[in-house]
Amino acid sequence: MNLFIRQAELSDPLILNLIHELDNYQSELYPEESNHLDSPEELVESDAYFVAGFVDGRPVGIGAIKVFEAKGYAEIKRVYVNPAKRGLGISKQIMQVLEDHARDRGCCSLMLETGIHQPEAIGLYERLGYQFRKCFGDYPADDPLSVFMEKNLV
Repeated sequence: MNLFIRQAELSDPLILNLIHELDNYQSELYPEESNHLDSPEELVESDAYFVAGFVDGRPVGIGAIKVFEAKGYAEIKRVYVNPAKRGLGISKQIMQVLEDHARDRGCCSLMLETGIHQPEAIGLYERLGYQFRKCFGDYPADDPLSVFMEKNLV
């Protein structure tokens, strides 16, 4: 298996296909009001750093990071690996690239929001050193389906 992670273009149809896969997956798990997915346009507008994991030259996973320099943190967004390629360490490598980018940008911590119906994702984040925290940013504090996590980068 030839795996590499690199910055990806949100205009690439194969990348957009993975984004749509994630959207469909999330919509099966959560009602619309509990889906906090940034659209590709929102990611571009926020100058998010977007990467993809490629196996044998084909994109099979994605992830993004939005940096909030004034607040000293970055937020992990849109981490997803096609179910047929899970278990190969792709999401871990995507997360490492995103964490390195946050450090390079001077961020002190990384935050993320995921959902209670994604125990595999929560387990991955815990193994990578993320800890549970209270709500942050513009997320609704009273959504019982959201899980918030943070990793200190200092």
